[in-house]
Amino acid sequence: MSDGTPGVFPSIMTATFADETTQPFWDAAAEDRLVAPRCSGCGTFHLPPVPICFACRGTQTEWVELPGTGSVYSFTVVRHPLSPDLSSSVPYATGIIELDGTQGAGARMIANIIDCDVEAIDIGDRVEIVFEHLDEISVPRFRPASS
Repeated sequence: MSDGTPGVFPSIMTATFADETTQPFWDAAAEDRLVAPRCSGCGTFHLPPVPICFACRGTQTEWVELPGTGSVYSFTVVRHPLSPDLSSSVPYATGIIELDGTQGAGARMIANIIDCDVEAIDIGDRVEIVFEHLDEISVPRFRPASS
């Protein structure tokens, strides 16, 4: 996916640098699963994972598997490469994805939106997660939902 393909921003991460707060997310990603921590006290989801709930200050969380679908909350299309090495990737879209299964306003995640015409992306479009498996890391990306 990230070999200079138009529309795909190459992953620059080579390791997760995870700690006990974030490791469950990366373990699930390696298994093609999307999980998010939910505060055991108030039920608030936290992405990215945090050690203390911003809503109730609780420190106990449970990891919940999510369906891996959502909708485009916001996005931007990058048309100019940040460096010459990225010229084969532009244009590409990065979006804020509102995740299904995360009550109320929901948890949101920033990710590359791939396998689509970046000129046709719109707020509210349905998307699904896909993981790019690299040597040491599985990178989450989203593509238009197949329905």
